[in-house]
Amino acid sequence: MALLQLPAISGMSKNPKLSPLAHGRTRTASRTLCLQTQAVPSRTQRIMESISVGGEVGGAGGAYSYSALKRLDQIWSSICSAQNVVQEPKQVVSTLPGSFRNSDVADKAVDAFDVVVCGGTLGIFIATALSSKGLRVAIVEKNVLKGREQEWNISRKELLELVKVGILVEDDIEQVTSSKFNPNRCGFEGKGDIWVENILNLGISPAKLIEIVKNRFISLGGIIFEGNSLSSVCIYEDTAVAQLEEKILSSRLIIDAMGNFSPVVRQIRRRRKPDGVCLVVGSCARGFSNNTTSDVIYSSSSVNKIGNSEVQCFWEAFPAGSGPRDRTTYMFTYVEPQPGSPKLEELLEEYWELMQDYQDVRVDDLEIQRVIYGIFPTYRDSPLPAAFNRVLQFGDASGIQSPVSFGGFGSLTRHLERLSNGIYEAIDSNLLDSYNLSLLNPYMPNLSTSWLFQRAMSAKQQSNVPPDFINELLYANFQSMQKLGEPVIRPFLQDVVQFGPLAKTLGLVMLSRPQILPSIFKQVGFPVLVDWSGHFAMLGFYTFLSTFAEPLIRPLLTSFSPEMRYQWKRRLEAWKYGAGLDYEL
Repeated sequence: MALLQLPAISGMSKNPKLSPLAHGRTRTASRTLCLQTQAVPSRTQRIMESISVGGEVGGAGGAYSYSALKRLDQIWSSICSAQNVVQEPKQVVSTLPGSFRNSDVADKAVDAFDVVVCGGTLGIFIATALSSKGLRVAIVEKNVLKGREQEWNISRKELLELVKVGILVEDDIEQVTSSKFNPNRCGFEGKGDIWVENILNLGISPAKLIEIVKNRFISLGGIIFEGNSLSSVCIYEDTAVAQLEEKILSSRLIIDAMGNFSPVVRQIRRRRKPDGVCLVVGSCARGFSNNTTSDVIYSSSSVNKIGNSEVQCFWEAFPAGSGPRDRTTYMFTYVEPQPGSPKLEELLEEYWELMQDYQDVRVDDLEIQRVIYGIFPTYRDSPLPAAFNRVLQFGDASGIQSPVSFGGFGSLTRHLERLSNGIYEAIDSNLLDSYNLSLLNPYMPNLSTSWLFQRAMSAKQQSNVPPDFINELLYANFQSMQKLGEPVIRPFLQDVVQFGPLAKTLGLVMLSRPQILPSIFKQVGFPVLVDWSGHFAMLGFYTFLSTFAEPLIRPLLTSFSPEMRYQWKRRLEAWKYGAGLDYEL
């Protein structure tokens, strides 16, 4: 047998050379020529391998290397190929009878805390909020606890929630802000642009923000166990025990802030396939001359094919704080995880092509600083209620973020005050069973209502609607919201759905464009619309309860027992936040 060796010249060669390999048992054994060609690296691989990658950090968007991209694509492929049935995952959390004090491992615990937070990138915020209330808190982080290089985009109004909770002061906002820009655009394939102000118009440095909050946490007496992974959790009647690789920590409550791929969440959901996924790719690059405004949501094309799937791609774009010609552009799409769904690398290959027309630049003229990518799974039954005593999900792990967003920082700022107060009261009253903890992650009809939006923005693989229908539908809705004014469009753009604004928008769309209704039924399906109608009705009911029932019930809370008072306060919060009435213009 002989091997035909081909020098790599664009994957081909004109002058092959023969090199002998092991022959068969006789000299007359037949020879076979094996043609071996070296695969041509993708544009994504060439770009990513040409970039100097610094230390990667935990959390979504904290990894930038090509090898990390391939690993995430493997995870994504396994999600897509999995059967749509529950599986028995690794048991991370187990419940044991009796008291921890009387157990064999009681004397092995290195320290005892009120709260142990697992996952520090977003967990540092709830940890600091609880420490400021006088609780003894520890953070377990498998990496070094620091923020990523890539900026987070948010509004000043949302950041002020961190000041309200007491983990930042207003001067900190200026210190962590890398860029400011206005106005902000929403547009859909040349149908017209809608401009708004102060929506995601700040670029903040996660590295600076987390460093400030980390120092504040330590100054409050908090302890950080960096470079430690959570191995298991044992729940006793009186304590939760976190088993790290080399340490044992006891705590009254364990908060799971380990994100979308938390091993505890995988156990609770039994590796069930997500109902939907937002795939995000992008880059931060230098070389943009027109760089003073942002895109909150923009579509430059209709449904097209990437890999083996039909997808509708959308864009976000923001000026970056690293230089006047630096700009971050994200391309994202919503898909149902199934065999044939596009891989992240396939999306990136399309991104390099489409971005040139979208931003009126040539990729070859840009200095790519980093490539960004992520997978954001979502489930219909979110937020995730507590499945165990003394264990509570927080942030992305809880599913509290909108199913149409990719990243839970904005949602975190909105819910941080509610959650920190509720967790403190649960610990103070020793109400740490799964029922009382579940009241902190309750059913919220405004989140469930948002599911229709994700389905409407997802391309069907065998569609019976025109390729530009999604853009047509979105433009009709945004145009109607613009006509109805700031109280309607501004909450929606910050992932807050309210009954009145939503009802007005849908009503105006049906009156102004009744011809679009049959295509809506075809796009989302009748069963989905029936299910959505129930959540929409509950959104109205929660609005009624929060507006009219809460003022009657709240004065009575002081006469309730501590447990009943805790439970009713959580119900009142569920009505308010579930109806989006916590949002103030």
